[in-house]
Formats: sequence, structure tokens, C-alpha cells
Amino acid sequence: MKESQNLQKMIVTNIKDVMMKQLKHLLFLPLLLLVIIGCSEEQIDGDRIGTINGKVVAKGTNAPLENVKISTNPVSSTVFTDEEGDFVIENAVINTYAVQAELSGYVTAFESVSVLENTAAVVAFELALSNANNQPPSVPILVFPEDLQTEVSFEVQFTWESTDPDLNDNLSYVLELRNGVTNDIELYETAQDTFYLASNLDLATTYFWQIKVNDGVNDDVASEISQFTTIASPDNPYFFVKEEEGNSVIYSGTDDGSDSEAGDLDVGLLKLTNGNTNSFRPRVNPVIDKIAYLRNVGGDTQIFIMDTGGANKTQVTSAISVNGFRIKEVDFCWAQNGSQLYYPNLDKLYRINSDGSGAVLVYQTTDGSFITEVEETAFDTDLLLIKTNDTAGYNARIFTYRLSTNTEETIIIEGLPGALGGIDITANSNQVVYTRDITGSENVNYRIFESRIFIYDLLTSTHTQLQTSVLSGENDLDVKYAPNEGGLIYTREGNNTGAIPEVYKFQFGTSTDEKQLFSAGSMPDWK
Repeated sequence: MKESQNLQKMIVTNIKDVMMKQLKHLLFLPLLLLVIIGCSEEQIDGDRIGTINGKVVAKGTNAPLENVKISTNPVSSTVFTDEEGDFVIENAVINTYAVQAELSGYVTAFESVSVLENTAAVVAFELALSNANNQPPSVPILVFPEDLQTEVSFEVQFTWESTDPDLNDNLSYVLELRNGVTNDIELYETAQDTFYLASNLDLATTYFWQIKVNDGVNDDVASEISQFTTIASPDNPYFFVKEEEGNSVIYSGTDDGSDSEAGDLDVGLLKLTNGNTNSFRPRVNPVIDKIAYLRNVGGDTQIFIMDTGGANKTQVTSAISVNGFRIKEVDFCWAQNGSQLYYPNLDKLYRINSDGSGAVLVYQTTDGSFITEVEETAFDTDLLLIKTNDTAGYNARIFTYRLSTNTEETIIIEGLPGALGGIDITANSNQVVYTRDITGSENVNYRIFESRIFIYDLLTSTHTQLQTSVLSGENDLDVKYAPNEGGLIYTREGNNTGAIPEVYKFQFGTSTDEKQLFSAGSMPDWK
């Protein structure tokens, strides 16, 4: 009985223990749930976030692009750019993202950016045009010069044609020109223009040319290769000097054929001497179709000759050089048949064969004055026109000199103050043209203020000033007769330091007497 009671007590006790444990579990579960829920709410409310700000533009132009799709990896919000190309991705959880910019017709771009808490990360895109749907330009068609064309001018305006199916493409061109003699290749670029003017091509030379076009998207498209041959010799009647990078360079040219004072300038220019040498004072002899000119060699000035097209340059003088007051003022001349040349060396005048042999003294001043200019007359080769001056350039005299008798024959002008120059004489020896500074100024810089053209009539012994359109403050210089003596050619420039000279011609008996031929030119001659 007692054992039975003890067993009941043990059962009851066990039941109580079990119930208590179950009760504790029941009480713990809500608490656990509350803890879990509380922890979960703390994690959601505690996300750290920032923003991504950006801009999208077109590559090359920086034009803003609208409606560009912006997305990220890891995934956040997807947005689109506004009309200014700007976008904002808000509430981006802090992380490192690959940001993608996508727009039809452009190459999709990616940029990496790190988002920090409460900070605006900034990213920028330059989208390049996609060539997936862009078609290349058409093959250029070469228009001029035509293939195998001959007698092409040394100044050529190349023309071609090309089109592009994509109207928004901007085409650019490269002209490739190869000299068939030297194999030298020149590249000329043009922006959209389908023409290019090339000057100073070599004479009697075959050239090969090709055009390459590019639309900025696709590879170059090349035309066929065409060839042409330039003329053997130019028909330029004018020769003059231009200054290029500190050196004088000799050119030839022509005019536009009109009588208009406002005609085209710098027509048919052909560069005859190299810009690396100082070459000036061209003097043409049409009988032998040669040009004599002065060139600095070391510390001396020598006479050279060349063809009228610039070929076959040879040196004439050597032991006795050309010299005088201000070498740019010094002038020389051909003997009319082209076999000899006359040139000054200080107070002496020499004659030399055009091959450089046989230099002889033909005249020397008696007072030590310098001989600065000389001309031979066409129909009286025994008569020379000479200009002399002192070592400062003044006390100038112009006179004719008879070689056979060693005498001064006619005094054209002397005893006047100021500068004289630019002498020439007609074939019949009946008129002389020259220039004179009518201000009479004499100064240490030999500055000329108002040089004007005068014509002296040897039959009447009268001086007449030519009425050109020269203005006050300008000078007319370096005057020469036309080959037919129907006009004059001369230099005009301002009297200020650094003035740019111009070449003019004056035609006697025409309605528009005067016409400018070349800009930035001086020392003209006319064949």
C-alpha cells in the first residue's frame, strides 16, 4: 500500500515536471518570436543607401543624349536620361555597381561606380555611334583631271564626287598625289569639299592621284588611281619676288586676261626657286627664254640663270661678285642677244659671258660713286643706261653711256635731292622711265616717302610724271617697260616699315590704265 502511494507521488511529480517544462517552452516561444521580429525590423529599417547621378553625351560632339536607358548590376532602379542627358538613380544600396548606358544607334557603354552612404556617386558616359547599321560612303569618282590627260597646268583644281546613304554623316577626304618621277607623295586633306587646288606642280611630269573618303564611322573608301601629265613649259609672262620665311623666292605668273581693275590676283603662280635660298631680282631674256637672277652664296651675291620654267639653274659669276649700295637696290641686265650680262661691283661695271667666262671691266666711275643699275638698249647695243649714287644712296645720277667712246652721252637727271631708281629705256632709245622720291628726303635709313614714276623724252628733254592711282604715303618702285612698250610694270608699297608690296601694271591708252596683278610681290619683270 505504501509502495503504491509512493509510485503515485512519483508519477504526479513527473507529470508536474513535464508540465512545467512545457509551460516554460510555451512562454519562451512568444519571447523568441518577439526577439526575431524585433531583429528583423531593425535590419530592414537600417539599410544604408546613396544615389547615382550621371550624364550621357555623344562622343566627339558632347551633345547631350535623351532617353538613354540606364541600368545597373547588381540590379537597382532603371531610369532614362532627360533632354539634357542627365539621370538620377535614388535609394541605391551601398555597393559597387556596373552602370550600363544603352541607346539605339550607339555602342552600349559601361562604367563602374561605388555608392557610399548618403552620398551622390557621379558617372559620365560618352556614347559612340554604332556602325552596325551605318553604311560606308560610295566609291569616289574622279572628275578632273581626267585619266591619262596631258598638258595639264602646273596649278590644278582636283575635283571628285562621292555620296553617303547616311545623311547625318560628315564626310572628309584625303587627296593622295604621287610624283611619278621622284615618287614623292603629298597628302592634302579637305573637310567636306570635293575639290582641292594644288599649285606648283613640276612641269612635264606624270602624276598619280587617288581620293579616300571617310564618314567618321566606317573604314576609308578609296577611289581608283588616275594619272595625268603636266605641261612642258608655262606661258607666264610675268616674273617677280615673294618673301617667304625670311628669304626671297622667285615666281612667275599671268593675269586673268581682263581689263578690269578689280580682276583676279595671283593667277597661274609657279614657284621657280627654292625657299631655302635667297633669290631675287629676276631678269628675263625672251630671245633665249632664260631668266637671270641674283642669289646669295655665302657672304656674296652672284648671278645665276635658269629656264623660264625654273629648271637648269647654273651660276654665272664667282670671282667678281655683284656688289653695291644696299644689294636689294642693285640691278643688272642682259645683253639683248642673251650671250652676255652687265652687272655692277661698287664703282665698276662688268660684262660677263652667260656661261661664266670672259668677265671684263667696261666702265668705272671717276668720283668713286657706286653703280647701282644698268640697262642695255635693244637697237643700239653700244649704248647703256646707268644710274649711280653715293655710299648713302643719294647724289644720284641717271645718264646714257657710249661704250665705244667711253663717254657719257646724255644726262637724264642729276643734282636733285632724294632717291632715284627703277630705270629702263625704250628700244629706240627715245624715252627713259625712272622713279623719284618727290619729297627729296635724305636720311640715314634711306627711307623713301613718295616715289613716283617719271618718263623722260630724250628728243624734247622733258620729264613727265605718270598719273597712277598711287596714294600719299605709298611708293611706286622698280618700274620696267612692257616688251611691246605699251605699258609698264612696277612695285607699289607703303612707305612704312614692314609694308607689304604689290605688283601693278599700267597700260597706256586704256580706259582703266592701272591694274594690280600680284599680292605680296616685288621686283617685277615682263617678257
